[in-house]
Formats: sequence, structure tokens, C-alpha cells
Amino acid sequence: MAHTYKQIKFKFFELIPLFLLFFISLNGNSIIDLKFFSINIHYILVYYWVLRRPESLGYGFIFLSGIISDVVFGFPLGVNALSLLIIAAVAAYVRVVTIRKTLINDWISFVPALLIANFIYFLSLYFSDYSVDYLYLFKNSIFTFIFYPILWGLFSMFLNLTK
Repeated sequence: MAHTYKQIKFKFFELIPLFLLFFISLNGNSIIDLKFFSINIHYILVYYWVLRRPESLGYGFIFLSGIISDVVFGFPLGVNALSLLIIAAVAAYVRVVTIRKTLINDWISFVPALLIANFIYFLSLYFSDYSVDYLYLFKNSIFTFIFYPILWGLFSMFLNLTK
């Protein structure tokens, strides 16, 4: 009986990133928008978990989360989903290429993921005749990059607690 309880508890801890992904999507809080800056937690969450534990978040779940975010925010369908899949693809590539897993390697490799995803996001909105606030997108990218180590530390502590 204790063995099955331990397995259930471990499985629940494995599913927490997935619950968090859908909670962020359904709640509409993928972007923490404070007075002076905004942080895209969706990008950081997808990048970290696809890089560290790819079995926790599947690409189908990431796509579905992006579609839900599009519906919640009122964007054209597929804009956030495509951006999240680009983030996941870059993280998968970095996972294959990287030998050592350190914060600096992850943080530096997050830059191209962020640039490509925001470029695709911008193009998708531009070609669907949706107004784009360039300064907001730029500030969001900068502060998402700056706050990556903080969330990296929180997610790493969570991984250490679950082991």
C-alpha cells in the first residue's frame, strides 16, 4: 500500500508543470503585467520544462495551451500556440546539443528562443491586421529574459524537492 501511495505522489508531482501550464492559460495570466514591466511566464515555463523534463510537457499540451491563451486574450487562433511551439523547439534543440546543464547555458540559449518566438508572434499579428505595440513587446522580451534566472531557481528547487 505504501508503495502505491509513493507512486501516486510522484505522479502528482510530475503533473504539476502541466497543471501550471493550463492554469496560466485558462486564467489569462501568462503575462505578468506590472506598472513598469511585464514578464511572459508562459515562455519561461515551456522553455524550462522542455529543456529539463521533456516528458512533463508534451507538444500537444503546449499547442493546446497556446490555443486556449489565444481564445482568452482574443488573439487570432494559433498565434500563441505557434510561439510556444517555437520556444519548445529551440529548447529541444538546446537539450540535445548541450553537454552541461547550467543556468548560464540555459539563460544564453533562451535569447534566440525569445527572439525567434517574438518574431513569429509579431509576424502572425502583423499579417492578421492586428495592432502590435512594439515598445510593449520589446519591454516584455527584455524583462522576460531578466527574470528567467529567478524562475529557473524556483523550478530547480521544485525539481530537487521532487527527487
